[in-house]
Amino acid sequence: MTDGILIGGSASGQIFLNPRYANRHGLVAGATGTGKTVTLQCLAEGFSDLGVPVFMADIKGDISGISQAGKPHPKIDERVQKIGIEHYQQRGFPVAFWDLFGKKGTPIRSTISEMGPQLISRLLDLNETQESVITLVFEFADNEGMLLVDLKDLRTTLEYLGNNSKEMGAGFGVSKASVNAILRRLLMLEREGGDHFFGEPALQLQDFMRTGLDGRGMINILAADTLIMNPRVYSTFLLWLLSELFEELPELGDPEQPVLVFFFDEAHLLFRDAPRALLEKIEQVVRLIRSKGVGIYFISQSPGDIPDSVLAQLGNRVQHALRAYTPKEQKAVKAAAQSFRTNPGLDTVTAITELGVGEALVSMLQDKGIPAPVQRVLVRPPYSRMGAASDEERQAILARDINQKRYVTPIDPHSAHEILLERTATRQKQEQEAELAARAAKADAKPKARSSNRQSAGEAFLKSVARAAGSSLGRKLFRGILGSLLK
Repeated sequence: MTDGILIGGSASGQIFLNPRYANRHGLVAGATGTGKTVTLQCLAEGFSDLGVPVFMADIKGDISGISQAGKPHPKIDERVQKIGIEHYQQRGFPVAFWDLFGKKGTPIRSTISEMGPQLISRLLDLNETQESVITLVFEFADNEGMLLVDLKDLRTTLEYLGNNSKEMGAGFGVSKASVNAILRRLLMLEREGGDHFFGEPALQLQDFMRTGLDGRGMINILAADTLIMNPRVYSTFLLWLLSELFEELPELGDPEQPVLVFFFDEAHLLFRDAPRALLEKIEQVVRLIRSKGVGIYFISQSPGDIPDSVLAQLGNRVQHALRAYTPKEQKAVKAAAQSFRTNPGLDTVTAITELGVGEALVSMLQDKGIPAPVQRVLVRPPYSRMGAASDEERQAILARDINQKRYVTPIDPHSAHEILLERTATRQKQEQEAELAARAAKADAKPKARSSNRQSAGEAFLKSVARAAGSSLGRKLFRGILGSLLK
């Protein structure tokens, strides 16, 4: 058995991440350009070699090269020698490419019902009143046994409640103004491409938790270079993934190694403007999901980007260089230094500002889950390519990915949109039929004059009088009759 995942070398020897404590979560921090991506690549490779599947977002498009073998270089050879790595062999790793938009990888979809009212409200940036309307939508759909699959379902159900709230009874009355405000948010989300995420077939989490033919863990890479342009969609999607893992995976206690490692890049986006209820949800997931064998590693520029309640649960830490030109930056450096277990032989505050590219301060959990004293470490070079895979290489991997057959073709099931349109059409037909029946009944109720082909004596007399009135004699006679009648 190996010592674990090799991080790099320090003055006291090689530094490893113990798989036994890898599900105690971690943090990789540092300013832009200081080597965080290489560290992520090394960690992902290490977990894959152990047979542990990995999920990570490729925000800059430079992680996809992990699927290809690295190329020899004198600087790599020099670093390998300094760290003392034996049997260094450059190689590619098993990779599955994913993309919410379906352009650079297999499409990922969820359903509105699976995401739930709280995350939908965050995705749409709704206020408290509007969130309560979304909650009513979900409750109504549950009561009616209707699936909310895509944005059409959500929109149609909102409109249905808004138009029929008076007939829905107590508890389902919604404000037209609130409904219209949410509908505008839905339109904005569609224009930003958020509608690609909702639909069927929805992602099955076991497809994230596969191994390659050689037993190495699959590295699932989400193309996020476009997705990151909408930070709320990006962070909500990753939070949904964590929530699904938390809900679906069984309890494992404290496994010898994780069943999945989840890298959350640009982690500060998850916590930005998040309401207190959502922060509590995140804290709960981070605290409890480790017993299900999932390790979460947050990646951000500074530890200060992570709330203290979450930061306290991140046992394995890699800190790359930080800049300290302003009072705010100096404060961030001190906070980062204080988050490590002290090493009497290292001035942590000074070291953070002096680290070169590819260097880091590292503290990993050791026996009994106790953090090791912080050490200055030269991070090992990856075995795979540093940089992006070509379009041809990406397409070759997608062509043999079994997930393509499962997820590429969307399915539009019979869900809330169709059900409510049918219900509305049926009701309108019934109303029209009832209106026609009412008109017919009203017409039948009017009294009708008796009709006959035979004329009565009175009718014949009146017609004779009318004809006679046309002549002079008739006029005189008519006047005479009228005179006698009026006397």
